Amino acid sequence: MDRRLKLTAQLAERLPDARDPNACEHAMVDLLRQRIYGIALGYEDGNDHLRLRQDVALQTAVERVNELASPSTLSRWENRADRKTAVLVHELLVEQFIASYKRAPKDLILDFDATDDAVHGKQEGRFFHGYYDQYCFLPLYVFCGTQLLVSYLRPSNVDPARHAWAVLKLLVVRLRQAWPEVKIIVRGDSGFCRWRMMRWCDRHDVLYVLGLAQNTRLNALASKHLKRAEREHHKTGRASASSKSSGMRPRRGTESGA
Repeated sequence: MDRRLKLTAQLAERLPDARDPNACEHAMVDLLRQRIYGIALGYEDGNDHLRLRQDVALQTAVERVNELASPSTLSRWENRADRKTAVLVHELLVEQFIASYKRAPKDLILDFDATDDAVHGKQEGRFFHGYYDQYCFLPLYVFCGTQLLVSYLRPSNVDPARHAWAVLKLLVVRLRQAWPEVKIIVRGDSGFCRWRMMRWCDRHDVLYVLGLAQNTRLNALASKHLKRAEREHHKTGRASASSKSSGMRPRRGTESGA
């Protein structure tokens, strides 16, 4: 798949490399392939490469016939990555996404989600998260269908929606450059129901479907629709949307998470 997409080859061309090429044993593309293929195989820990660097199958995949990079070499290389590196990687992901379409899509649904990435040492930026009951990071992900557009690493002591608005703006601008007429819909849970983000969407013709955290007033307003949906479900045995039974229709704005 990597050979078909040329993902690591394109990344190697884009990413800056401050190393002296005359003193380098491992090319940028080899380091990328070794680390990415290792993660894809379930070896997330850099220390795993103390053994993997001698694995013939991985050497073959990286297209080398000798030992791959050591954990310390990979660690030094990864720690040189900065914000500019992250931007370049994501630009390539978005360009790959756009290139995957033969013709302009009519609409795109961007799914925003934050989830836990557990840490088991004393990594910089680790915090205990009460909801996940563990020390973790809280990366932000954006998917469109099955395609990953954004994977943004953050500490876990932040609002789940932190920087989501800025990420959305960057995505909308680039996607509309490629497809000026495309309808963009943002989807997320109540963690992304923030008035500034929704107001920006309203001003820039971006539709959104966001959950609302439960509260007494919302539960009271939704009660009759939920009861009606429950009655329909008992009659038909199928899932029933309260919007169908109440005459409501999807519109720009939030839909109750209930």
